[in-house]
Amino acid sequence: MRRTLRILGLIVGLAVMAALAFEGYKLYQMGPRDYFGMMRYDQREEGELAVGAPAPDVTLLGLDGRSVRLRDRIGAKPVVLVFGSYT
Repeated sequence: MRRTLRILGLIVGLAVMAALAFEGYKLYQMGPRDYFGMMRYDQREEGELAVGAPAPDVTLLGLDGRSVRLRDRIGAKPVVLVFGSYT
């Protein structure tokens, strides 16, 4: 009886180790972004702006409902654009 349980435990342990090795190999092959499927269907393209490049002039709607041009806000103080909620 004990020998049977040991053999069964060994088989289950080897099966678990094989499954973990297979999943690890899949993660290595496809990368962490695709593994969870969240970023797999992201069809956005790389933008043309580079680090240090001037921001394009855009007109946005302010919280008070008035239009605000980015060019008018850039100056001595930093400009922060918040898209959506950050709470």
